[in-house]
Amino acid sequence: MIVVAGEALIDLVPAPVSSDPAPALPPLLPQRGGGPYNAAVALGRLGSPTAFCSRVSTDAFGTALLSGLRDAGVDTALVQRGPEPTTLAVADVGSDGSAGYGFYTEGTADRLFALPPALPEGVSALSVGTCSLVLEPGASAYEALLKRESARGVFTALDPNIRAGLIADAGAYRERFLSWLPHVALLKLSVEDAEWLADIGSGEDLDVHLSAWLERGPAAIVLTRGGDGLSVWSRGAGQVSVPGTSVTVVDTIGAGDTVNAALLHRLREIDALSHAAVAGLDAEAWRDVLGFAARAAALTCSRSGAEPPYAWELSA
Repeated sequence: MIVVAGEALIDLVPAPVSSDPAPALPPLLPQRGGGPYNAAVALGRLGSPTAFCSRVSTDAFGTALLSGLRDAGVDTALVQRGPEPTTLAVADVGSDGSAGYGFYTEGTADRLFALPPALPEGVSALSVGTCSLVLEPGASAYEALLKRESARGVFTALDPNIRAGLIADAGAYRERFLSWLPHVALLKLSVEDAEWLADIGSGEDLDVHLSAWLERGPAAIVLTRGGDGLSVWSRGAGQVSVPGTSVTVVDTIGAGDTVNAALLHRLREIDALSHAAVAGLDAEAWRDVLGFAARAAALTCSRSGAEPPYAWELSA
């Protein structure tokens, strides 16, 4: 089983407006979201046995979030509940479909996540990331979970999914990120994430930073380039890239989360959910894994909100 740990929240997404003139305040539609939540749903839809580990509100939004997980076949036994409100994220979708976010996180349920007992023996992988590794006190609990499970041999994946507006001290966070790398088997980043973590400008050479991060522990680092595809820096195959899949983009909400899930799903299918196995993958295997993730992300981008694909959509 793959365990995804991190926040579940509600995205408030601009609704299509058909009136002319458009209203001064466009209506917002609530949609289930949060990077780890989206990844768990995507894994469930793809057919990987998956569990979600988080703290979710007992309010109506929290109930809807749990319902979405169960509909995708995700085990919710590791979910903690609390009366605090659900985190809200207001999405601002650009003309190219890219999304920015404003967050309402004060006193919300997912921030109060507590370190659970050791995960079940049948757990083969743990995925963490996004806001859950920023907002205390939950961030320290998620960090402890990552380090503890890595130490007992669980395959670990990290998707920082940087939301700079939530990070009060960029330098301290960058140092903390480096401290996680010895405990991470697979690191997944967008170009924007990597540039922010490296503290470099857009277009500057990332290779030296990616190579340095790889030396700190991960077996592989996957970099997403939006419509330009995906690349991997790995110990066994060096650098391998695949092109993006052409699609009419509605928005990019959940695309990176889908990539994260698709990588884990495909690695599970080829029996490569271990540090040694990922480090040993050759270029051909990586082209297969990355290509699968690119196709999955393209389908997510073709519809509104975080709606990752089902297995049958990728096998058609």
